[in-house]
Amino acid sequence: MTEPLPPGSVIGILGGGQLGRMLALAAARLGLVCHIYDPAPSPPAAQVAAACTTAAWNDAEALAAFAKAVDVVTYEFENVPAAALDAIEAVRPIRPNRKALATSQDRLTEKTFLASLGLATAPFAPISNDSEMTAAVAQIGVPAILKTRRLGYDGKGQARLTTPTDGAEAWASMAGAEAILEGYVEFSAEISVIGARGLDGAVACFDPGRNVHQDGILQRTTVPASVPATVVTDAVLLTAKILNSLDYVGVIGVELFVTPAGLVVNEFAPRVHNSGHWTQTGCTICQFEQHVRAVAGWPLGDGQRHSNVEMENLIGFDVCRVPALAAEGAALHLYGKAEARAGRKMGHVNRITGPA
Repeated sequence: MTEPLPPGSVIGILGGGQLGRMLALAAARLGLVCHIYDPAPSPPAAQVAAACTTAAWNDAEALAAFAKAVDVVTYEFENVPAAALDAIEAVRPIRPNRKALATSQDRLTEKTFLASLGLATAPFAPISNDSEMTAAVAQIGVPAILKTRRLGYDGKGQARLTTPTDGAEAWASMAGAEAILEGYVEFSAEISVIGARGLDGAVACFDPGRNVHQDGILQRTTVPASVPATVVTDAVLLTAKILNSLDYVGVIGVELFVTPAGLVVNEFAPRVHNSGHWTQTGCTICQFEQHVRAVAGWPLGDGQRHSNVEMENLIGFDVCRVPALAAEGAALHLYGKAEARAGRKMGHVNRITGPA
């Protein structure tokens, strides 16, 4: 166990999107300073952070200088190149650790890891050529979803199969990228658990939220999730099992399908998670502060919920509704993005729907 970072310490954040922005705001409340690293000029997180390095992921000199300027490094998205992490880890600790990141970066590695823990997943098969595609469709059946093993998010890098003859077209759409075919899971609800693990091994989980997606993008999360108490318990225990198996430090988001046979793990994200934004309004300590506490070596906070909350993403031109949302008294969180585009997350709104 290393000593907790004192106030005034610097947390380096890889990635400058909205999650980095909200991490930086949470860190500032705790007297900690954030330094952003992102190849894009003027990312949203840089607007609220003390420093920002604008450089490519393969700029070894910039990465080394960034690492020396901070006390610990975390990340707000999964697809940081391994070489960049090598350069940083030679100088400063990275939390969550490299194992968690590497596992989540590849859907096949992730599914294999989850299955090794005895957790249920959708049936899956790796795809790297036409013959594997044909064999996988015969084995798994349809409906199914073909996904790139790496880099896909918010429904990108995916193709749906509704008949066996869709396989050839789906595989062609991958443009040669290694893929994984996942069988369809019949579920009554999708929920997610935001969990955290500290440097001392302590684990704390927020209540599961119920998620609704549209066009592959999270639209709404509602808490409580309106599932049986046994499902809540199983979801929390499952999340803790993943955290402990990875020797994890920080916040994780675990997406789950509720089925008649029990919970099926869809995927996990080794970072703060869109479906956990409700904690900003429903809890004294939100997921962003919880993550900062963990990576700084501080004790985890109490994630107990004091209110029922509905979180709605503002996607694309939903941001035009901001004046009306402000008038209704909802808690607005805007990400400082200059241009609204279809499918782009511009902000979110949290509404209290009653006491917990």
